[in-house]
Amino acid sequence: MQVDKFDFNLPNKCIALHPVRPRDSARMLIVDPKTGLSDKIVTDLLDILRSNDVLVINDTKVIPAELKAKRYRGENQSNISFNLHKRVDAATWAAFARPAKRLKIGDKLEFFSEMAGASEADKLRGKIDKIEDGGQVFIKFDVAGAILDEAIKSFGAMPLPPYIGAKRKIEKSDLEDYQTIYAKEEGAVAAPTAGLHFTDELMEKITAKNIAIEHVTLHVGAGTFLPVKVDNTDEHKMHSEWGVVSKETVEKIKQAKEKGGRVVAVGTTSLRLLESAARKTGKLEPFCGDTDIFITPGYKFNSVDILMTNFHLPRSTLFMLVSAFSGFENMHNAYAHAIENEYRFYSYGDASLLFRKD
Repeated sequence: MQVDKFDFNLPNKCIALHPVRPRDSARMLIVDPKTGLSDKIVTDLLDILRSNDVLVINDTKVIPAELKAKRYRGENQSNISFNLHKRVDAATWAAFARPAKRLKIGDKLEFFSEMAGASEADKLRGKIDKIEDGGQVFIKFDVAGAILDEAIKSFGAMPLPPYIGAKRKIEKSDLEDYQTIYAKEEGAVAAPTAGLHFTDELMEKITAKNIAIEHVTLHVGAGTFLPVKVDNTDEHKMHSEWGVVSKETVEKIKQAKEKGGRVVAVGTTSLRLLESAARKTGKLEPFCGDTDIFITPGYKFNSVDILMTNFHLPRSTLFMLVSAFSGFENMHNAYAHAIENEYRFYSYGDASLLFRKD
């Protein structure tokens, strides 16, 4: 499909720069291809979810992957920003660099922190090991494994999406705000933002209704923020992300379906991982590895019945995904309604609950 079919005009006032408090007080637009649109709030999930439904959440944990460094080449130096997006090995990370044009293979890097309280006792150094098109580089650090993990925590900042980072500085509150309450497995460089709406109280009430909560892990990469630069979706290449769906989770989802329950994916990351796990046979199976699944209208969904997600960017792969899930025209109408009614968009914004178009 032509990418411009997924374009729409979004006023700047609709972009949320901070989350609402409490988290579960955010608005939530219901999009049901059969019954239309309805305006709710996140806590209304308790009335919408049914006994035997299974809520699938992504328990990945965001690491402070925004790094700043001085680049040294002989006597010349300049400041470069990096957004780590995927670990390659114990000492190497793939990253997006800004400005990438200042870099060459072999350039030496010395990282520094602008956040108050960051330790400067030990220096973190590295070098540019490889450069690819699109601003992607590979950084080989001078330490590895757990030592590197701790160094990244010390020198890194929370990797806020560019549409927030361009409008304000990173704040101390982002360390908590940009993390789900159930985050567990470290490795993401972007939050699975639909999950940001959940509170401990809401989770307890969901469990009390006999609704199962199952965990999967997809380490979200910074590629989720990359614009689609081609004219046709067939020409777009997705960056891969690592994920795992356990055998136990697969069995519990199957049991829920057998009892008439629905699979409710919290976030496009959970949906993409479940669909990746069902990709080979059409049936959900255990999964562990990389996925670069790209979902556009015409895709046949195998696992997910309902999707909870935030509002996405124009021309983005995520708006393409939701258009595939609930219908192209339905989602354009839903987003027009959301803009007219001043819903808050993007990572810190409001939610939508989408029912699958059969």
